[in-house]
Amino acid sequence: MNKLLKLFMLIVAVTVFSIFAISASADVAEPGSESDPLVTKSYVDKALYNLKQYVDGKSGGSTSFEIVYLEQGQLLIGDKGTEIILRSGIASVVDSDKGGLADVTAGRDITKGENVNQNHLLIVPRDDGRGLRAENNHVVVLVKGGYTVTN
Repeated sequence: MNKLLKLFMLIVAVTVFSIFAISASADVAEPGSESDPLVTKSYVDKALYNLKQYVDGKSGGSTSFEIVYLEQGQLLIGDKGTEIILRSGIASVVDSDKGGLADVTAGRDITKGENVNQNHLLIVPRDDGRGLRAENNHVVVLVKGGYTVTN
């Protein structure tokens, strides 16, 4: 019986030692806790900043509408992706050999010489000289994105 008792005591000792070892290693650092974060705040801040820079770079300019005033004969030429809304006055389309402006509100393409409807959202699909021509004085447009105004 002496051997059986020694074997039993050895098994109990190994079991107790294993339980303490497992519980001690679990207390070191719990994943996601303050002592062992999944990611650091600075990493998240940097990733969000990089994502914002990427999105702003792809949007082609301003992220909000800008008010632009045009006088008769002036041209507003938009960059690719520029959004334009005519608020007041009369303006016609300046197009290219590849087409005109996308009138998102009407769901159609408008081409050279057509007058633009007020309060319609227009999108410049390519960076090839498309935009608006002011047909009278005091034309007011809202523009989101890159553009140039010429005489």
